[in-house]
Amino acid sequence: MPPLAAALVPLIVAYLVGALPFGYLVGRFRGVNLFQTGSGNIGATNAGRVLGRKYGAIVFVLDLLKGAAPVAVAARLADALVPGASDAIGGPDVVRVGAAALAFLGHVFPVYLGFRGGKGVATGAGTVFVLVPLAATLAITTWVVVLFASRFVSLASLAAGAVLVLAHLVASRAPFTEPVFPVTLYLIAGTAMVFVKHRANAKRLLAGSENAIGDFPMRQPVLRGLHVLVLGLWFGGAAFFNFGAATAIFDSFKEVVNAGPSDRTAYRTIIPADAEQKDKDALASALAGSAVGPVFPRYFAMQAVCAAIALLTALSWFRLGGVHRVRVFVIAFATATVIAGWPISNEVARLRLERFNPDATIAAAAKAAFVSWHFVSLGLSIVTVGAAGVALALAGRLPGDQQGRGV
Repeated sequence: MPPLAAALVPLIVAYLVGALPFGYLVGRFRGVNLFQTGSGNIGATNAGRVLGRKYGAIVFVLDLLKGAAPVAVAARLADALVPGASDAIGGPDVVRVGAAALAFLGHVFPVYLGFRGGKGVATGAGTVFVLVPLAATLAITTWVVVLFASRFVSLASLAAGAVLVLAHLVASRAPFTEPVFPVTLYLIAGTAMVFVKHRANAKRLLAGSENAIGDFPMRQPVLRGLHVLVLGLWFGGAAFFNFGAATAIFDSFKEVVNAGPSDRTAYRTIIPADAEQKDKDALASALAGSAVGPVFPRYFAMQAVCAAIALLTALSWFRLGGVHRVRVFVIAFATATVIAGWPISNEVARLRLERFNPDATIAAAAKAAFVSWHFVSLGLSIVTVGAAGVALALAGRLPGDQQGRGV
């Protein structure tokens, strides 16, 4: 078999597997034609609405697996048929992305049902869990939180798609260059298609006529638990980093530089003992900055995730008025400080090291800019901690089950 033909085999298999209409088959097994019932869609949402949540969950899992499985085995299958066959069409990553795209298209346009299929959310989720597991985890978390907060499956799907693309773009330092570009292109194109397939839902959401899933007993306890959990993590993490970890790191490097050589410097001299104190302080600051700098992206990412979940859960109680509206405004304000503080902290981290540039002109400019930007960054961090603390205190006034079900 020619290498090109071997590389195309898993792509054809991916389409045929993705096209398996599990929703339609489960519906027929229950004596129902999903094309003629409910929303007329064969996806998990309509299956759950018409057949019951148990069957909706079964369809969702099956649709997810038919997206994940072809992607997971695509490159291996091609190379098993002809060693190195995946290189014939650009390498293993291209084969995986091709399999993901065809599995997704198989669900949306299944050959078995005259190319009339579902919206592709579950199948697409299965493909991205293999391609970009971290971004996919954030997306599915978004889907669950938005669904619990709003009870709109369509809104949850649209929000998850947007987060998926955003998370991939942020996590990938160069998302539009090789070898990441095929994955980036697939995520953007796939999410765009999901939005197109949901255009009618989007119109109904804007008009206030979209169907929401029924309330369920565990919804309010889960919302309250998530709300308190993320606020505790947000406030605790921000307070510890700003007032505990960061100061301890800078103090530690000062001690290392001034007390060396010691066990902390592997008994090596990193700066002469008779060096001027300003030179020791400069080295301590540079080393501490290099240690703290890489923490900032993860620190702000953690805050952003906590802020998003806290805000989404709080919005579910907004209509109750009173303290519940105050809660939303406080969390929105805290979220705004995180959004503003993230790029500023990155600039401070850059300037911290740039102060020691061998070029005296660059170093002088960096020193002058560092003082002001560091003050702004520190101020925003303190405000964020305070606002998150207020939001956590307001969590003592969360709505009860009966009150929340009125939302």
